[in-house]
Order: sequence, then structure tokens, then C-alpha cells
Amino acid sequence: MAGDRRTVRRWAMGAGTALAMTVTGCSNGGGASGVASGAVSKAASAVSSAGASIGGAASSAAALAPAAVASASASAKAKLAAVKDGVNAKGEVRLGSPKEESDGRRTVEVTAANKADAAKSFVVQVDFRDGGGNLLDTVVVTIADVAAGKSGTATARSNRALSGEVKTEVGRALRH
Repeated sequence: MAGDRRTVRRWAMGAGTALAMTVTGCSNGGGASGVASGAVSKAASAVSSAGASIGGAASSAAALAPAAVASASASAKAKLAAVKDGVNAKGEVRLGSPKEESDGRRTVEVTAANKADAAKSFVVQVDFRDGGGNLLDTVVVTIADVAAGKSGTATARSNRALSGEVKTEVGRALRH
């Protein structure tokens, strides 16, 4: 995130310099020079403020990430707690390779194999983690009414855009 802020600030400073050169270049050497100088000063100030605002927005987004993960985790926990008479089925669930969608969100196909002798449904928590193993997001998907001896699929989609290397894992899986 720090790299993004530096890029934005460099862009903002470069834009301010270009704007200053353009406005100064328009000066006709007379009284307009003072007007141009004032315009340059105001423009540079506006660009500087915009850069700070953009950098601040990036910082705010980074600060909100832990809250988003906490919210997603609480939601997943509640959905799993709502399953009555669920049996651990983590060994019956596998994940495909995560894919990045055009909006930056990540998706992964979830497949549940029903080894029971009757139709069952599965509730699966999918965790999205960075390369260091840190939790980025978590979602819960339901694969309903999978026939005995068959497999069912669903697609887990992150709640928000995730950047960088993203790995997925089954956090919990219940069959009911």
C-alpha cells in the first residue's frame, strides 16, 4: 500500500509541475504574470491536497481491511453455527484454483463429494489468504441436496477485491 501512496504522490507532484509550466507558459509578461503566478499557486495547492487525499484514502482502505475480515469471519461463524446436526465434512471438500475476476474479487470452485447413503447438503467456509498465510477474507457457500455417492459444486467469491498472491483453503465444512 505504501508503494501506491508514493506513486500517487509522485503523480500529483508531476501533475502540479506540468500545470505550473503550462500556466506560466501562458503568461504574456505583463500583469497577467501575477494572475498566472496566483493560479499556479492555487493549482499546486489543489494538486498537493488531492495527493494527500488520495494517499489518505489508500491508508483508510488499508485500515478498513482488518475490519472487513473481522466482519466476514463473524458472518461465516454465524452461518456455520446455524447448521443443526452438521457433521465435519472437511475431508469431503476440495477447492479448485483461485481466479481473479475483472472487479478484483477472487473466485474458487468448491466441490463436495457426498459419501453418505442419502442426499445431503454442505456448508463450506472458504478462507482467502495471502502468500504469508494471513487471512484476507472468508466466505461461506452452500451446496444443497447432493445425491448419495455424487458430487456437487458451488463457487465461492470473495467479499471484496483482493490484490497480490491469494491462496484458498477450506476453513470448515459441514454436511447435514
